[in-house]
Amino acid sequence: MIIQEGLLYHKEHEWVRVSGTRATLGISDFAQDTLGDIVYLALPKVGTVVEAGEELTEIESTKTTSPMYAPVAGKIVEVNAQLHEKPELINKKPYTEGWIVVIEMTQPKDLTRLMTADAYDLFLKREAL
Repeated sequence: MIIQEGLLYHKEHEWVRVSGTRATLGISDFAQDTLGDIVYLALPKVGTVVEAGEELTEIESTKTTSPMYAPVAGKIVEVNAQLHEKPELINKKPYTEGWIVVIEMTQPKDLTRLMTADAYDLFLKREAL
């Protein structure tokens, strides 16, 4: 399992890459591995305003359907359109080509509630007990 350094992580297994006031979001390697082969997800619409903790979409896999939550508040400014045709990119490259949305943050303080890579690793180890 890969936990990418330099990202922030949410307890629901979403990751956040921050660049200025923009946050690129995806699901962690742990989450995609737990879900199994991802076969579909409905991408949210660009322009949608979301609150931290709000459901962004549902990710369907061969095992289950799981919600993805917004770890930060803001407006969706970009979606990864490649995932319409190739949702398996989330399984293959969750931290690069498998990103899901970009949010223009309205509450950057939301980032303070997220975990560093080391804290997320510890969180996963505690959850496994």
